[in-house]
This record gives sequence, C-alpha cells and structure tokens, in this order.
Amino acid sequence: MLTNMLMVQGTTSDAGKSILVAGLGRVLQRRGVHVAPFKPQNMALNSAVTRGGGEIGRAQALQAQACKVEPSTDMNPVLIKPSSDTGAQIIVEGKALSSMQAAEFHDFKTRLLPVVVRCAQRLLADYDCVVVEGAGSPAEINLRDKDIANMGFAEAIDCPVIIVTDIDKGGVFAHLVGTLQLLSESEQRRVLGFVINKFRGDIELLLPGIDWLERYTKKPVFGVLPFLQGFYLDAEDAIDAQQESCADGNALRVIVPVLPRISNHTDFDPLRLHPGVNLEFIGPDRSIPAADLIILPGSKSVRQDRAWLREQGWDKAISKHLRYGGKLLGICGGYQMLGMRIDDPLGIEGSAGQENGLGLFAMHTELREHKQLRCVQGQITGLDGARFSAYEIHCGETQFDESVRPLVEVDGGIGGVDGAVSDDGQVIGTYLHGLFDEPTACNALLAWAGVDSMESPDVNALREQQINRLADALEQHLRIDELLSRVGIQ
Repeated sequence: MLTNMLMVQGTTSDAGKSILVAGLGRVLQRRGVHVAPFKPQNMALNSAVTRGGGEIGRAQALQAQACKVEPSTDMNPVLIKPSSDTGAQIIVEGKALSSMQAAEFHDFKTRLLPVVVRCAQRLLADYDCVVVEGAGSPAEINLRDKDIANMGFAEAIDCPVIIVTDIDKGGVFAHLVGTLQLLSESEQRRVLGFVINKFRGDIELLLPGIDWLERYTKKPVFGVLPFLQGFYLDAEDAIDAQQESCADGNALRVIVPVLPRISNHTDFDPLRLHPGVNLEFIGPDRSIPAADLIILPGSKSVRQDRAWLREQGWDKAISKHLRYGGKLLGICGGYQMLGMRIDDPLGIEGSAGQENGLGLFAMHTELREHKQLRCVQGQITGLDGARFSAYEIHCGETQFDESVRPLVEVDGGIGGVDGAVSDDGQVIGTYLHGLFDEPTACNALLAWAGVDSMESPDVNALREQQINRLADALEQHLRIDELLSRVGIQ
C-alpha cells in the first residue's frame, strides 16, 4: 500500500474523523513533518475561502491550521453544499460547477474520482505525508459502487485506513464489527485497526471488550481517546445544542434563527464563547424570546429561508424587537433579507423567482451565476473604525440607494465598501463572514449591540490552544509511533 498517507474513516458521521485528522496533523507538525490534510468529498454548509479565492470545507481549513500550512483547494477537491433535501451546489477544485439532484450527482461522481486522485497526488508531491478524512461511513453500501469519499478513494490511490468510532453514542463494538464486515475483502485488508473516541469512565471496564474485538477482527485498537470536557473546535457542519453559551442572566441576549439551510454558523462561535453574551439558536416551531440582538445568519437558499422566517413568525418578532429598541444584524444571506427583495432569475438556489425582503434597507439583491469568493481586510467605518479580517462567499449582487450608509471599507487593490447601517443605527448588515473572530472587531460590534468594557475572546488563539490540547491527548492515549510506522511516517 501507498506509504506517507493515512486515511481516517468513521463508523458514523460525527464519529471523530475531523478532529482526529486535525490532531494527527498537529502531532506530525510538532515532530517536524511537513504534513497536509485532505478530504476527497465533503458535504457541509460551513465553508472557507483560500487566499487563491477557492472554496473548501471549513474543517479542512481548520486542519490546515493544525498542520501549520496554507489551506488550498487541493485539500478538499469536492464540496457539496445542500440547497434542499435532494439538491445541492457542487464545488469542484474551489469553484462552483453546477447544481445537481442527488441521483444525478451519484452518477456524476465517477467523473470526479480522477480529480480527487490528482489533487491527492499533488499534495503527496509537495508534502512529506498526507492525512485523509473520509465522509460519513464506508459501510453505506447503497453508495459504494460510485464512492469517492471513503473506500472508493482508498482503493483508487491504495492507501491504508484506520476506523474511528464514538463510544459516547453507544454500541461501539457493533459499530466497528458491523462496519468492517460490510466491507469487501480488499477493503478489509487495508484497515490497519481502530480508534475509540470520547470515552469516559473506568478504562478497566472497557478492556475485556477491546480484547474480544482484537481477537475477533484480528486488528488492533490503537487507542482510546478520552472525552475532552469543554473542548472547542469549529463545527464541520451541524449545530450542536452544547455549542450554546453559558453566560449569566445579565449577559447580552442574542438569538439566531436556525434556518433550514443555515450556512457558516461558525460565525457565532466567538459570541457563544464570550462571557458577556448569552447566545441561543432558535429552531423551528419554537417561541421567539425577547432579545437584545437578533442575528440573521447566512443561507444556502436565501429566498426559501426568507419565506421560512415569515412562516415561523420572525417578521412580526423582528418588527416588535426593533420597536422596543433592539438591534438587528444580517450576515450574507441574512444581509440580503434586510433589503426590499431577492431576485433569482436563473434559479441559482432552486426554482427561479422573487421573494420580498424585510424592507429595512433601500436595496435589492439579484442572485447571479458567478460566486464572489475573497478574503478581505479593512475597517468598520460605520461603527468605530475597528480593523477586521474576514471573507466573502455569496452569489448575490446587491444594489442599494446612495442614501444607504456602508458598514465597512475594504483595504487594498480590491477597495470598495460593504454592508449597510440604518439611519437610527439599530440595523446593520454585511456580506462578510468571520467579523467576530477579530477581537477588536468583535468588541466594536458588541459595543454597538450593548456590551461595554469587556474584552472579546481571541478565537484564533483559542483554536491553537485546543489543537495543542487535542494533540497532547493523542500523544498520551494513542500508540502513535506504532500507527505511523505502519504507514511509513516517521
């Protein structure tokens, strides 16, 4: 099998693949190995923009940080961004290719296998080793014939695999044995062994089960990772209720609607980690509580999510909120919703059509085929001039009346302005993701919302701390040297 590459597959989604790849990347980086992450196919609405203007899964950008290398589109050649239960936008090598229904994409995947193999080979040429993340489970046998995300990729490039499982979900031995038995003989041979994730309790009680598993499968368990209390890293996609903040009752109350196609909800991680903010995600059919700040998040299907807001009663809640002096922030798709209307004449995000906005700014948005992808820096001139670093990912082009005051000015040759501030200062909007990541920018935005004299957390520094904490746990609880020697990584 191919040396200098290791693939991490999982028994389920959220088994620990993303964090294991990130942790292994930091372990190798600290040992002086030039390492890169790779995920052949990712399905997520949380994405990041590379310096070259390509779009990749946010998890791969985080893994690149763990490896201390610059993210590139080679690290995630295929990104699927769902726009409905059966349709999605397909991103290939950083650029939007087209929108497809699930069955159409399943047939199309065979044409993408050479692409993902080529990207992986480029990484192998540039780095000492590559740590690969699978997607979902390799035991999804209904998808196996055209798989490019798990064993389909591993077989095509001939790389070894370890399988990770989450013991916190229960049924850990059934998950591992069942997954292994549903693989073909050649796929079973390339599985080196297992990793058990999120264990809490007395390890002595688990050891008889591990002994049985190793005898039954004839494959080793390389280690049992503990449940890390208070562990924080950016979510790959889904919102976890545990991500909500635990600030006291006197904190700024912030609520965010969980849109059906919410995207880049990691924008709000700095808020839920802030001691002066109580952040709550409000799901469907829930009563909308009183708040100091409402944030309308990004969306992969802006018109449909705008209609959902109306159906859920958010229009009335927002009107009441503003009458009582509350603040409102729209980000990306949420920013588009603040205008007069959203037009989609080409059917970029579903069927062609138009949807009325909230009418809070004299502007309208038209969704167009070309997606705006860029990393930017600048000043929040609409507030106190704080500096920021952020990124854009959107299809819409927004036209607004000259009377609308912009929120930010962008530096450099790109130049220009972005966003809007209402005359009364209650409502602001922007296309920019990641504004809260920069402590000075977060301070300015929260001062506008009502938080005074409290420093915002440095999320980038916190990520580094948590990545190192994860790597320390791997060094302590995994047989790292044995695992790496099996794949020729020293």
